[in-house]
Amino acid sequence: MRLWILVTATVILTFISLFIGAIDIKPTDLLDWESDKTQIFLMSRLPRLMAILLAGAGMGIAGLIMQSLSRNKFVSPTTAGTLDAAKLGVIVSMIFLPSMSYMGQILFSFSFALIGTYIFMQLLERIKFKDVIFVPLIGIMYGNIIGAISTFLGYEADILQNVDTFFLGSFTLIVSGRYELLYVAVPAIIIAYLYANKFTVAGMGEDFAKNLGLSYRTVLNIGLIIVAIISTTVVLTVGMIPFLGLIVPNLVSLYLGDNLRKTIPHTIFMGAAFLLACDIISRLIVHPYEIPVNTTVAVIGSAIFLFMLFRGKAYAKK
Repeated sequence: MRLWILVTATVILTFISLFIGAIDIKPTDLLDWESDKTQIFLMSRLPRLMAILLAGAGMGIAGLIMQSLSRNKFVSPTTAGTLDAAKLGVIVSMIFLPSMSYMGQILFSFSFALIGTYIFMQLLERIKFKDVIFVPLIGIMYGNIIGAISTFLGYEADILQNVDTFFLGSFTLIVSGRYELLYVAVPAIIIAYLYANKFTVAGMGEDFAKNLGLSYRTVLNIGLIIVAIISTTVVLTVGMIPFLGLIVPNLVSLYLGDNLRKTIPHTIFMGAAFLLACDIISRLIVHPYEIPVNTTVAVIGSAIFLFMLFRGKAYAKK
């Protein structure tokens, strides 16, 4: 698949997304700059679109980096506990440091996401699986343990309902002034592109990377920081969006291979297009109401994930 096809699909889905909602807005309505519909478009529709694009592209890149560094196609922020660790960081800060500022919560969540991802990567290094299918299963179990801790803390502090709503995974409440944190993903993606070749080499193994004079640990740490930054910004702004970082990189690698310098642009646009399509479906199923986008992504993503599991198992038997 050529890049221009993904770009074209993203542009078409962008136009559709801008003009779908409970309030009917047509392009001609925007000619009146002072109208209520124009203000809704600028304050709600446009910020929502930017949030979807940034979250989709960011999570796709985060999954791509994790799969490259772990040398496993079934690893992503969803199946490595990264999103759960970021959520735990927010809950801990809310309970034990209630007066902490929003920036403090961001740093707290980032620290937990970074540590949680690092622990999972260390776990993979110490546990050698002959079957790669076991890796995501271990990651899901690891994430569920972290999630159980979050649930217990939220229940004990009587904030579980608020926490579940906060991390629901929806763009419904995205308006101007409540999504700008996602722009942090832009420099993270740029750094990922600049380090793409190093990530590719590091993905071939520590010994191979060292033989080529590459500082494996430095590249690994940079990759983990990028993943933690993107995961934290998405979790704090939108909530938990499962499977996105798993599905998109795998779909790209099917036709383009594993060279990150080539796959990053495709991953950016496919991640954005995939999340746009899921969000549009979420808004159309029960229009003029909508269901959380994480539900749509989970249904579609889990189906693709199961397909990849059976496909991987079939290849393992050959």
